[in-house]
Amino acid sequence: MSDRWVIVVHEAVKTYTVGSVEVQALRGVSLAVEAGDWLAVMGASGSGKTTLMNIIGCLDVPTTGHYMLDGIDVSTLDDRELAEVRNQKIGFVFQSFNLLARTTALQNVELPLVYAGLRARERRRRALAALDAVALSDRTEHVPSELSGGQQQRVAVARAIVTDPALILADEPTGNLDTVSTGDMLSLFGRLNTEGRTIVMITHEADVAAHAKRVVRLRDGLVIEDRRQGPVAGPPPQYLQPPAVRV
Repeated sequence: MSDRWVIVVHEAVKTYTVGSVEVQALRGVSLAVEAGDWLAVMGASGSGKTTLMNIIGCLDVPTTGHYMLDGIDVSTLDDRELAEVRNQKIGFVFQSFNLLARTTALQNVELPLVYAGLRARERRRRALAALDAVALSDRTEHVPSELSGGQQQRVAVARAIVTDPALILADEPTGNLDTVSTGDMLSLFGRLNTEGRTIVMITHEADVAAHAKRVVRLRDGLVIEDRRQGPVAGPPPQYLQPPAVRV
């Protein structure tokens, strides 16, 4: 598989059993995302959007089908290996920030590096650089309650990029922000994307999705729209026939 492809989802089906009833949350979704793209995933409640997000984020695996993240066939990994991939390959940004309340901004950003086993000096160096990248070098010793909502989300972005992941996965990242902070956050994502970071953003807001390069819309577990609205390097992905997956 080419290094160009960060995400390849091939014929992903996800079936849940609710009592005696089987529910298909995904019904054969194929999706290819190349390095440096910025994808917005949209869909109403029950569309399969959250299930797809969980699979892309290595929080779940498809019932059938395959998912490759940065060249790794996620479908074959056990729980420990999935945890390692999440730590090393994905930077998560959540609507509710998910910061530790009594921990400073610097310590919050260091957390993924603690799990990765880096030494204290290297953790601090990389965390300070990440906070500087989101313009928060003057807030390193502040706890979340001393920061605005927009600042807390920027700490969350710094935590997401500190491991230099292949993918930033943002779940409704502007959902708890005011209009000004939303604009600042989208500008930050735009800059990170311009620097070459691949972003998949889950959102229900069309004006937020308008900032992405590409919009994918789900309904009833199927992709019903896949529309490019910004440039990407090289020819467009073959959405219906993604790169070959070794099985």
